[in-house]
Amino acid sequence: MKLKSIALLLIGTFTLCQPLFVAQAGPAHSHTRKTSGPNGGRLLTKIEPRAEFFVTAERKVQITFVDASGTAIAPATQIVTAIAGDRAAPTKLSFEKTGNVLVSDVALPAGNDFPTVVQIKLTPESKAVVERFNLNMAICSDCSKPEYACICGH
Repeated sequence: MKLKSIALLLIGTFTLCQPLFVAQAGPAHSHTRKTSGPNGGRLLTKIEPRAEFFVTAERKVQITFVDASGTAIAPATQIVTAIAGDRAAPTKLSFEKTGNVLVSDVALPAGNDFPTVVQIKLTPESKAVVERFNLNMAICSDCSKPEYACICGH
């Protein structure tokens, strides 16, 4: 009788805790593919219109705003700033309109893996939307894009 009670208790505990284990495993491991911007960069999705964060060959950051279909649109009144690099001596980037995109005034700091914070104001009066991510410039072995713009979902 005692063995049967212990077995039922263990089965009941496992059954009740199983949703917790599934919920914890879900977000950390995703099989969904992400989409990239029109230049192959990282899409910043906390704002509308969305913005693509793309590192040029000169290591400058290019911000391209995109509509719902992923087509590039000209920036309007958006104000973008970014901070990247070593936290003890970060590089501050301001952006200027060049054609239909915004381009940083300075290049990214040396290195290929550092924290980055991008702040976007849709209008001068609006509150800034903040995107934080690690700017990893290593090439992904699956999709051949830089890790910061990887679309594999890992």
